[in-house]
Amino acid sequence: MPNLLLELRSEEIPARMQRKAAGDLKKLVTDALVEAGLSYEGAREYWTPRRLALDIHGLTARSADVREERKGPRTDANEKAIEGFLRGAGLSSVSEAQVVSDPKKGDFYVAVISKPGRATEEIVTDVMPGIIRDFPWPKSMRWGKASSKPGALRWVRPLQSIVCTFGPEHEETTVIPFEIDGITASNITYGHRFHAPEPITVRRFDDYAANLEKAKVILDAERRKDIILHDARDIAFANGLELVEDEGLLEEVSGLVEWPQVLMGSFEEDYLSIPSEIIRLTIKTNQKCFVTRKQGEEMLSNKFILVSNIQAKDDGKEIVHGNGKVVRARLSDALHFWKRDQGNLPDLETLTASAAKFGLDINKPLDQRMAKLDALDVTFHAKLGTQGARVARIRTLAKELADITGADPALIDRAAVLAKADLRTEAVGEFPELQGLMGRKYAALQGEDASVAAAIEDHYKPQGPSDRVPEDRVAITIALADKLDTLIGFWAIDEKPTGSKDPFALRRAALGVVRILLERKVRLPLRATTKDIDLLSFFHDRLKVYLRDQGARHDLIDAVLTPDADDLLMVARRVEALTAFITSEEGKNLLAGTKRATQLLAAEEKKGTVIADGVSPALLKLDAEKELFAVISGASKDASDAVAGEDFRSAMEALSKLRGPVDRFFEDVLVNDEDAAIRANRLALLRLIREATGTVADFSKISG
Repeated sequence: MPNLLLELRSEEIPARMQRKAAGDLKKLVTDALVEAGLSYEGAREYWTPRRLALDIHGLTARSADVREERKGPRTDANEKAIEGFLRGAGLSSVSEAQVVSDPKKGDFYVAVISKPGRATEEIVTDVMPGIIRDFPWPKSMRWGKASSKPGALRWVRPLQSIVCTFGPEHEETTVIPFEIDGITASNITYGHRFHAPEPITVRRFDDYAANLEKAKVILDAERRKDIILHDARDIAFANGLELVEDEGLLEEVSGLVEWPQVLMGSFEEDYLSIPSEIIRLTIKTNQKCFVTRKQGEEMLSNKFILVSNIQAKDDGKEIVHGNGKVVRARLSDALHFWKRDQGNLPDLETLTASAAKFGLDINKPLDQRMAKLDALDVTFHAKLGTQGARVARIRTLAKELADITGADPALIDRAAVLAKADLRTEAVGEFPELQGLMGRKYAALQGEDASVAAAIEDHYKPQGPSDRVPEDRVAITIALADKLDTLIGFWAIDEKPTGSKDPFALRRAALGVVRILLERKVRLPLRATTKDIDLLSFFHDRLKVYLRDQGARHDLIDAVLTPDADDLLMVARRVEALTAFITSEEGKNLLAGTKRATQLLAAEEKKGTVIADGVSPALLKLDAEKELFAVISGASKDASDAVAGEDFRSAMEALSKLRGPVDRFFEDVLVNDEDAAIRANRLALLRLIREATGTVADFSKISG
């Protein structure tokens, strides 16, 4: 079957957009072809800084013929109905329609619409211009003389050429020469901008990829990544070092080069006095280079690894020299920031009021930065006030949480007032992603308690499902206070996440609270803390996501989680115990009996059947119902006592005593007895089953 090769070549596409754009191209093209009646065996997308490519193999040569029968109105319908039918079916008169008789409905018109299949080349010509014109780039531009005309083509960078060939695997291919804004698809592409700028004639994907590689272009992005990674590891090892790997940087760099050449540069060792995080970010952000360290050590070396797109004649000496100059200049700036942040601010006399408000020591650099943050009235959010006001709220909330977390109140207070201080440091001003981390380093330098320093960094954590959770009690307290203040504040001003939009990362904050409570076993009454039922429901949603990710069944979560449940740690423990019980043989059998009881009871309640207020022993006639009544009272009390003592496994064991009596009850007892009093009494017995199991979970919500 034929294959389709497509390439859209342009000036350099931003690295961050390439992978998604290639995926978008694949989806848009394959969806359009399938919609037009074609099928294919497989498709794979490719991308480099200057091209998006698509290889679709096993594509049918033409779409199938289609025959459709469209039923119309009765032959005696009004004229307007018949005219509408003819228009919709594409018929000029009723003589072109068939008349079909139905014994019950009478005669009615039927239009037989036949659509002959179309050649794949014709379909591609139809769909491709629209796909290119409406391509979903995050940002796009117009260029050249045509850019001033209405409807001019927009692309992420100027589009230069299009390749579109189609044909069987072992025969000659044909060009599908569709055109858009003066660019006509052909079988001509170009290699590396500097090493091989001459035109290349291609037929199908295999020779396209092979010819590009001869022209110094590696089409496969994953292969470029692999080359960069292994060459970087090798060159580091050859110099007695190891590469500090960075998947995000590797992805970005592979999108900057078509012919990766890995080189090593260096900078003066004096710059190693700068924290390694700053060195790494400086070199990564400004030069897209990797850092190295001595094998088996944490401290960085003064060697960095760069990736060039040019295979230089001097083995890259000039490239290394040029990159080294820029790296040194950037590190010089970073060293300046690092030293300045450890010194006094020039306007200390203006900070005394703010220092007094927070109990700050104006002689300490980090305290000065917190005072400056407050004195400048730096806005946190227009409706939620300044950063200083926020720190004051976090301080108050952290003090309240201290009783729950068991952290030292004095250390909590100190950590709270310094937590946001590094936002006014020059290092964080240059690299915002270092907030917290730099605060910890500056806190250690001015002699703060280790718990205070750790809390300054860790109160932002966890920032995602794979990020670590704070361990120190002071850090746990400040992290909870920070996230809860954010959530309470944005709920108060009605700025809640909607659909996929969450501009203030409130889902992440709530999931962070959930993870801290569960993974650090903190008992926090969220309803009393937040004073907002809707926010409690939001925490429930995040808890469900977390527990499902941990492997919990959604129905077991629903069976345990009530609308007013505000101790999430207890909910998680209930789910864990219920999971173990319900997967056991006893649990499965009890579930079946309990569901039968609750369903029968619910049906009778719905009908308004009389149910006794309580069970009368005198009305228990059969041994099976007497046995169930005898067992259920004790099991219910034992389960309730165990739940009160937060021993959920024992609660499940208590309920398991019901299994045999419930089974025998349904085997031997007819609930809907002819005697109304006996029936009402037996229904009351079913209600006791529901109430007993309800002390642990709502068994009616459990599937199975």
